[in-house]
Amino acid sequence: DRRPLPSPMTIFLIVLLAALAFEYINGFHDAANAIATVVSTKVLTPRQAIALAAVFNLIGALAGTAVAKTISGGLVDAHAVTMNTILSALLAAIVWNLLTWWLGLPSSSSHALIGGLCGAAVATASDNWSVLIWSSVDKDGHSVGLWPKVVLPMLASPVAGFIGGAGLMFVLLIFIHRLTPRTVNRVFGKLQLVSAAFMGYSHGSNDAQKTMGIITLALFTATKAGVFKDLPAWASFLQIPEFKDIPLWVILSCALTMAAGTAAGGWRIIRTMGHKMVKLQPVHGFAAETTAALIIHGASAFGIPVSTTHVISTSIMGVGAIKRFSAVKWGVVERIIWAWVLTLPVCGMLGYFAQRLGSILGYH
Repeated sequence: DRRPLPSPMTIFLIVLLAALAFEYINGFHDAANAIATVVSTKVLTPRQAIALAAVFNLIGALAGTAVAKTISGGLVDAHAVTMNTILSALLAAIVWNLLTWWLGLPSSSSHALIGGLCGAAVATASDNWSVLIWSSVDKDGHSVGLWPKVVLPMLASPVAGFIGGAGLMFVLLIFIHRLTPRTVNRVFGKLQLVSAAFMGYSHGSNDAQKTMGIITLALFTATKAGVFKDLPAWASFLQIPEFKDIPLWVILSCALTMAAGTAAGGWRIIRTMGHKMVKLQPVHGFAAETTAALIIHGASAFGIPVSTTHVISTSIMGVGAIKRFSAVKWGVVERIIWAWVLTLPVCGMLGYFAQRLGSILGYH
């Protein structure tokens, strides 16, 4: 005899734990990208940089919900999503993040989650691709969908990072070329503390919100399926009959979980970003972090789930190319780019097959 399946409430709790596990992994996976430059320039020790990033990730995560709303209702048809869909998306993203972390490759947690969600949604809809929102307009007249919110930023943000990093570095060189190296290092060593904090804040304002969106989508799906109908009155905060603001408890739990993950560190990726790709001094770290933080902060304001990894990586490349084109170790860059290219399709397939497996086992 087959064992009885877990109750819908148990499945919801598993989804919630998986979402928080993804957020924790995102903390040490992507936050490593945010602090790699300040560690590699020796302005801060890894322990100090991780503490700085954890604090400003937390502050940034509490700063808004525009990206969370995009994830929860602007990429796939929320009415076609089940708890199995969401769990499959999370498992796909977690597997990919752990694999790339083990290999020391800075890949995008954002695109891993989005790819997993799209693949799982298509599988849930019995291969009906119309479940994906390619391009649309929401009730407030804002553009939503995979093209304006994911694909276009995925192409544009690395270019902006490279050009922005190179441009800012070029301008800085005009002003500092007569200063002694010791003076430059002293001044930009202090300024890099500011840019690293800004980078941590920007990362929190964008990346932490992706899991907020997924949990809100799970709450909506569970409410729609009647999972919470027999709960006591004190648990009514779980019910979301329609998409409104992201619940405060979701915002706080995601912010704190990401900060905890950041505190766990991510030395493998820090080493790739800060040491293997190009050798940096404080002025280069300041230019790369400032460029990336401005791009990510702007994306967060418009609800665009941009990849921290892509932006900071290409900013470092741009800064390194101005320093000396051969200073960038392009072999390492090529490995990173392959990880970028593969993230969406691989996670899409992982999410698709995870959902199919769940359906075979009786989960819906």
